[in-house]
Amino acid sequence: MSNKQIIITANAPQAIGTYSQAVKAGTTVYISGQIPLIPATMELEQGDFKALTRRCFENLKAIAEAAGGSLNDAAKVGIFLTDMSNFAEVNEVMAEYFEQPYPARAAVGVKELPKGVPVEVDAILELK
Repeated sequence: MSNKQIIITANAPQAIGTYSQAVKAGTTVYISGQIPLIPATMELEQGDFKALTRRCFENLKAIAEAAGGSLNDAAKVGIFLTDMSNFAEVNEVMAEYFEQPYPARAAVGVKELPKGVPVEVDAILELK
């Protein structure tokens, strides 16, 4: 028997492919990449790059809470950008959601992302 638990919440976008919003294995939660989709409508967030990035983090936050944790439990965050010149803005938005000590992080420049968005964020949480 697997100790994996699937995490699902209506407060984050429903999966648009063959994946779960998150999977909890033991005390570790693996949150799938979140793009700036509005959960209630499944439409893309409107606004500037920061608004889109905030929506990604709001989606991550909702899933973290559904798993019984918070973004403060993040051990690692992955940022995927179609334009690395947006990196400074990602740092500004991250500072709104995280306090020191910050989680480990990777920021990767990619050719394209689902639905043509400029940013996607995933996270790994370690619950207490």
